[in-house]
Amino acid sequence: MTPGARIAAAIGILDAIRAGAPAEQALTGWARASRFAGSGDRAAVRDHVFDVLRSRRTLGDGDGRSLMLQLAMRKEWDIAALFSGEGHAPAKPDPSEIVLLDWPPGPIACDIPDWLWPLWEESLGADALHVAHVLQERAPVFLRVNLRRGTRAQAAAALAAEGIETAPHPQLASALQVTGNARRVKTARAYQTGLVELQDAASQWAVGLLPLAQAERVLDYCAGGGGKALAIADLCTAKVHAHDIAPARMRDLPARAARAGVTISMVESAAVADHAPYDLVFCDAPCSGSGTWRRTPDAKWRLTQGSLDQLLRSQDDVLAAVQALVGSDGVLAYATCSVLTCENDARIAAFCSAFPDWGVVFQQTRLPDAEGDGFFLAILRRNL
Repeated sequence: MTPGARIAAAIGILDAIRAGAPAEQALTGWARASRFAGSGDRAAVRDHVFDVLRSRRTLGDGDGRSLMLQLAMRKEWDIAALFSGEGHAPAKPDPSEIVLLDWPPGPIACDIPDWLWPLWEESLGADALHVAHVLQERAPVFLRVNLRRGTRAQAAAALAAEGIETAPHPQLASALQVTGNARRVKTARAYQTGLVELQDAASQWAVGLLPLAQAERVLDYCAGGGGKALAIADLCTAKVHAHDIAPARMRDLPARAARAGVTISMVESAAVADHAPYDLVFCDAPCSGSGTWRRTPDAKWRLTQGSLDQLLRSQDDVLAAVQALVGSDGVLAYATCSVLTCENDARIAAFCSAFPDWGVVFQQTRLPDAEGDGFFLAILRRNL
């Protein structure tokens, strides 16, 4: 595909998203209908779409063509070449279309929905503008080195041998940032043999803070794909159980665990209590994902006050359910990838009010930056 044809494809996908299709569904539908597109084409089109979605409001919140024109002007691309009307490229723009938009400080300039802006400012205070602007940019790519398989230096050397450039994370001994050829990672031998896993540094930060040394039985209650369960198993000798209310999310976990050389026991909802009590229950609760919106910008635009309220109720329900699974001397860890106070500090306060025998021993919100996503972690014990 030519660069102009890639722009045209992104325009069509953005129009489908504007009409109501989820971003991943629109991208998948285009890819299936465009067998001529190679992996490089698909990656480039995806990048265009996600670059727009991160900054949809500042780009004018219009149709796909206007959004891509604004993106091209912002990035100082050659508009005459990309919008030439030749071949599969979009038509030439009218002079009236070539007007670069500018906005005063506020929700539009920060690409935050109007209804969310007061809560955003309340949650982030002086950091509200900075964090919003961070989320307008692409996220860094991080790997977790499986320390059972080798050292970080060995992992970096193995990746370098296949042309993948990395740099050590300044605070996390298990983390490498991919600085070049990130799309080669999944085909690299270091990945396929379990030496490295794709995992953001913020998730690694949270797992590293868990008190695992004395734990014999650990439950990852909202396991999803199982990345944190794998990280936990790499750091301790405990028997690690993984559970998710939607078991299909864990379908790749057995293969990932085998590749990493660890054992994860997957537990269905009806059997979770059968394995209790646990020494540690880690609960990465369903949330808005606001700390990861540079990776999933579509989620930002799909969030509503109603869906946020539903998430808050779900978070309370999850905490109430899992506390009964923790042993008398055990630990409950609550986490989200959100930076909103209502999903984090407020949920912990509500939980401790409802269950006064629990108390907080650690609580911190990590803001998204060059060294990882936004993340919240609270660690609680009974009878403090």
